[in-house]
Formats: sequence, structure tokens, C-alpha cells
Amino acid sequence: MKKYSSFLRSLYFMMAALLITGCVHDDIYDDPNLAGYECKDLTANMTIGQVKALKQPNVAYVFPDASAPEMIMEGYVSSTDESGNIYKTIYIQDNPENPTHGFTISVDAVSTYTKFPQGSKVYIKLNGLALGTYGGLIQLGVKNAAATGPDAVSRIPETAVPAHIFRSCTERAKIVPKVLTLAQMTSANDDLLGALIQINNAEFDRTVLCSVFAPDGASVDRRINDGTTTATRVVRNSGFASFANQTLPSGNGTFVGIMSKFNSTYQMYINKISDLDMNNFPRLDGIAADPCALDLTGLTPKTVQEVKQMFSGSLTEITGNYVLKGKVTANDETGNLFKYIYIEDATGGIRVNINKNNLYQDARFKVGKEIYIKLNGLYIRNVSGELQLGSNDSSSAINYRVKEDDVYKTFFDSKKPLSAPVPTERTITQLTMADVGRWIKIKNVRFSESDLGEVYAAGGATNRTLLDCAGNQILLRTSNFASFADKIVDPGQGDVYAILSVFNGTYQLWIPKQIHADFDNPRCDSAVPPSILLNEEFESSFNSGNFTAVNVSGVQVWGTSNQGQSNYYAIMNGFANGTNNANEDWLVSKEISLAGFSTINLTFDSDVRYNGSPLKLYVTENYSGDPTTTVWTELSATFDTNNNAWGFVNSGNISLNAYSGKNIRIAFKYVSTTSGANTWELDNVKIKAKQ
Repeated sequence: MKKYSSFLRSLYFMMAALLITGCVHDDIYDDPNLAGYECKDLTANMTIGQVKALKQPNVAYVFPDASAPEMIMEGYVSSTDESGNIYKTIYIQDNPENPTHGFTISVDAVSTYTKFPQGSKVYIKLNGLALGTYGGLIQLGVKNAAATGPDAVSRIPETAVPAHIFRSCTERAKIVPKVLTLAQMTSANDDLLGALIQINNAEFDRTVLCSVFAPDGASVDRRINDGTTTATRVVRNSGFASFANQTLPSGNGTFVGIMSKFNSTYQMYINKISDLDMNNFPRLDGIAADPCALDLTGLTPKTVQEVKQMFSGSLTEITGNYVLKGKVTANDETGNLFKYIYIEDATGGIRVNINKNNLYQDARFKVGKEIYIKLNGLYIRNVSGELQLGSNDSSSAINYRVKEDDVYKTFFDSKKPLSAPVPTERTITQLTMADVGRWIKIKNVRFSESDLGEVYAAGGATNRTLLDCAGNQILLRTSNFASFADKIVDPGQGDVYAILSVFNGTYQLWIPKQIHADFDNPRCDSAVPPSILLNEEFESSFNSGNFTAVNVSGVQVWGTSNQGQSNYYAIMNGFANGTNNANEDWLVSKEISLAGFSTINLTFDSDVRYNGSPLKLYVTENYSGDPTTTVWTELSATFDTNNNAWGFVNSGNISLNAYSGKNIRIAFKYVSTTSGANTWELDNVKIKAKQ
């Protein structure tokens, strides 16, 4: 009997689960049932405009506590968070129609639409709250320890919301959006930030056409136009919105959303997708019909192999009405690939160059997605031996990539579900030019012994060597902009999954993610990774456990920066306030024990710009605590010498074998004068040692 009851109980829960999961969130909502929610009418003594006027630049305004006379503001809710596009924010305006002021209330609560649906009249008790800014936008919150900075406030805690925000018992009003043009979104209308507005003749920019509102879990800006201004105006969409994975409307029409601003960029938030009516053609930019629907009529299918065979020995234009279907095998998700993808079909793989950032966030370019490419007007180009698809534009900004303006009319989503690419299995000696562009798997390889303890990329794009058990070699190339560039390569052995490319006759592999070279098995050569005695890649501030900046003279000091790079580095520059300045500054390492090691090498990357003195490297066994009184020995190292261009140079191995068994410190010495003050950058300072 117990078993029978248990079965019925399980069956009940299974049926309930099916009923729940069978519901589809289609952005059509019923009005929230407010029965049982307490309402309250108060007497407001402050308008939204008066409240915002209390905020002074660069300092938060804290309202008096509850012991002071009550300060009460009223407004009408202009937003709803029911679709998930607006998060922990309630927007209000001073009138349901023709508002003169909007406002932002930051609350640490979700699903606020259930208590304060759009159109509700609300009262806000201001005592104990505070005004601050985020991205230049005035907002109401609380001033507490978590609100770092003089101008910052935190969200009103969820438990405090009932004591501060009250819904009126009056009937909900209909919020009528205020009609504006994008040209009118200027500081003259900043009082409307937080209000519901309507843009007529609105159309999403052709650079974002046929993409979704937002990729999963990420917030993105989608540019929007109405023909009234060339200034940038964007729609900010959350990857958690119920409509995030829907394709942007591709026509012209009416856009309704919350007006907002982040620093100098005006942006809007969609309350719900039904507020958009943008399906009219022709558009202002001349697009006459929906460009996102692919019509294969009149298009002749071509394979990757056939496309490559069209190449005529120079930059070759494809003039026929052809279409190529292939599966995306690699994209730019980790930054190891930049503005290009690889696609593959049964006949081979090919690189496709596209002048667009964050391709991985576009549903068409996700790994495993099957796409169609209209080939008419594209070009095939030989790049150091590898045939690639792109454009004929050789400008530095485009570099033969398909222009962003042309993405919507070139690449089409097959609408088929993602399916993982199946790698072609090869050994190193089996690779041929027919494999270039393919997603391949090479079994049982390892990094060379000289690469052990090294990061994937140091200073710039870096080659590491992979070997099989027979000693056959192939290069693994990694960009210094890859998210895993600063990770140490795996010391073991295993299978590598990668795109095969070629550079002037030399095969090289590119891994999209670090996990594609995850080597956990024992090595064929039984090599032991070296001990890492010092590894400094620098962060937003100095790690005092590794290096200490010592200022001997001058105002300028060693610091860190990530300008122009994906990672931080150390930097020293004696040029400031328009003039060269005299400085002496040292970067002194921690004490490093070389006991028990006989083979010890120091490496680093350096970069110099402008005229000045060379950077010097020293070592000492007896640091006095003051670099000027310490006896140093200068070490010979390769430093960057090209002071006309940025670009890190590796030092090569600097032997410290002479100091085996001793305790040492190394130091970099910077000197500038009033006649010459260059900029020096340092990164990836490492000491590796073996017994």
C-alpha cells in the first residue's frame, strides 16, 4: 500500500511539473491582481522636480531621518519589470500624461510590478533615504557603507520598501508616452529621464539588424534611429528579459520605452515587447522589405571546397548568386580570435572575416550554429597561404572584413538548434592543406619542455610547441588578448581540439578556449615542470608581496595600467604636465631563495616609447632596504628598443645560475631627465628553476 501511495504521489508531482513547464512566456500579461495588497493615500509635500533639485554635484544628498517632519513625494509608475528587462528599478513620472519630470528609484527587490504596476500612483516617504547618481543619472536610494564614493547610493533594501513606497488606493492611470524625437534627447530634456516616451519613425540601425534583443545573460546596447539626428541613441536590453532571444524588429514604426541616460549616452529601456510596433517598410534607410528572411530561390549552393576553388591568384570577387551553408566551429568568445569566425561543411573549413565586435553574442555566430552566407560581392583572399572570405576594403579600420553595415544582408540564421561541431581527427603528420580551416582533434600531445611553466601568451601573440610521442611538432598560437593568455600551460599530455591555420607554409593551431588543451595524462618524456619562484603579471595595483616601487627622486612613480591591453602591466613615465621631469625610480622584487636549484632563468616583457634613458635590470644578494646604498650587479637582458611604436618584447632567458643556493632580489631601475623622459612598461616577470 505504501508503494502504491508513493507512486500516486510521484505521478501527481510529475503532472504538476508538466503543467508548469508547459507554460510559454510570450510577453502577453494579465494585469496583476492587487486584491489583498494594502494601499494607502498620503499627502505629498514635494514634487519630483523639487526632490531632484536637492541633489548637488559630486555629493550625495541625505534626507533627514524619521525624527524630522515627513517629506513625501508622489508620482506615477512609468515602468514594469514583468518582462525582466528592467531590474531592481522603479521609474516614475509626475503625471500620467505630458509629464515634466521622470525619476529613478533604486530598490533591492524584483517583481515590483506585482505591488506597483505601471500606472499606479505612488507616494514615497523620503526621510532616511538619499539622492545619488549612477552614470550621471540621479536616483533615489540609501546612503550606507556599501555606497562607496561621495556621490553613490545603494538600493533601498527590500525589507525597507514597505516603509517608504506606498501605492495609492486610486484607480491606476493609463501612462500615455510623451512623443519625442531622438534629436530631442538632449540635456534640455533631461528632466524627463525616467519617463515613458514614444519615438515615431523608429528603426533599429542596420548594424544590428537580424540580431536578437540581447544574448543570454548579458546586457547590450542596440542603436536606434529616427532620421532626426546622427548622434548615438541606444536601446539597452537585458539578456534576462523574456524577449531577449527574439529577433529585433527589422522595420520602421513606433518605439515606446523608458528614457534614460548613462554618462553622455542617451538610452531607452523596453517595458514589454508589445510596446513596439516597428514592422513597416520601406525604412528610412531605404531597406524595402524584411532583410532577415532568407529566400533561397535563385541561389546556387556552394561548398567550402568550391568556394576555395574560385580563388584566381589575387583578391577574387565572387559575382554569382551563390550561397554557402556551414556550421560555425569557432568564434571570438575568449578573445583569441578577433573579428572573424570559422565555418565548416563536409568538404572543409574556412575563415570568414567580419568587422564586428563580440560576434559570439550574435545568435548567428554561436559555435554549433548552422548559417547561410550569401556570397555575391564577397571576396576570397590569400593571407600568408590561408584562403579567407571577406571584403575588398583594405583600410586599417576594415582590413578586408565584411563591413558591419553588410552583416544583416550577408549572414542568415538557419533557425536550426545548435549542435556541437564534430572534429576531424588527425595526427600531426597527417595534416594537409585540405585541413586548413577545419576544427580538428590531435590525440596524445604535450607542450615542449621549454614551454613548461610559461603562460599561453606573453607580451604579444605567442607560439608554443606541441609534440606527439614520436617527437613530431606543431605550433599552438595564442593572442595576448585571449582571456586565458596569462594562464600557465598544462604540464601533462592529452588531446588538443583546435582550428588548423597556416602561416607561410607552417601549420599552426588556434584553440578557442583553454579547455581545448586540457592535458591531464602522464607525459611521454616524463619531463617535470619547473618551479616558479617568481611570477608577476601585475594587476590594478602592485602586489607588495612580489615587487615594491621605490621613489628615489622626482614626482612620478611606478604604477600599473591596462591601457591598450587586455591585462595590466607596470608603467613608469617621467613626462608630465607637458614637460620632461628628472626622476629615479626602482622596482625591487621580494627576496627569492634559489636554494636547491641549479638551472634558473629570469624572463620578462618590456615596451618603450619616446626618447629617454634605457631601463636597467640588476640583481643583489644583500639588499640594504635602500636601492641607493645597495651593491647591485647589472644583468644583460634584451629590452625593447623601438621607441616609435607600442609592442612588448620578450627578454629571452636570463641565467641566474651563478646565484644558485643564494637569496637574491632583482630590480628594474628607471631614470629620466629634463631632456628625456620615456615611457617604460613591464609585464610577465618570471623566474623558473630546476634542480
